[in-house]
Amino acid sequence: MQPFLLTIMYFVIAIIIVVASLAIFELLTRKYKDWDEILNGNKAVALSISGKIVGICIILAFAIYHSLALHETLIWGAVGIVLQLIAYVLFELLTRKFSVEEQLKQGNIAVGIISFAVSVGLAFVIGASIT
Repeated sequence: MQPFLLTIMYFVIAIIIVVASLAIFELLTRKYKDWDEILNGNKAVALSISGKIVGICIILAFAIYHSLALHETLIWGAVGIVLQLIAYVLFELLTRKFSVEEQLKQGNIAVGIISFAVSVGLAFVIGASIT
C-alpha cells in the first residue's frame, strides 16, 4: 500500500479510537459530564481528558511503529483503551483520601495534573511493551 494512503488510514483509525475512548471514559465519569465541565472552564477536567487523549495517541504511535498491518494497530488501540480504563479505575481506587472524580469536578488543578501524568506515563509503559 502506498505511504500516503496508509497515513490517511492510520489517521482515520486514530480518530475513531480516540473518539471511542473518550465516549467510554465519559460513561465511566458518574459525578460530572466531561464536555460540560470543559465548557464551564474546568481546567482540571481539561487536563485529565488531555492526558487520556495524549495517552491513547502515544499507544497508537507505538502500535503503528511495531505493527505490520492495520488490523494490528486496531487491536493494540483497543488494548490501549482497556489498559487506560483500568489505570483510571485504579487511580480512583488507590487515592483513598479523596475521590479523584470529585476533586476534578471541583476544579482541583493538582489532581488534574496527576491524572494527566498517570495517563501519559502509563501510555509510555503500555506502548513500550508493544512488540
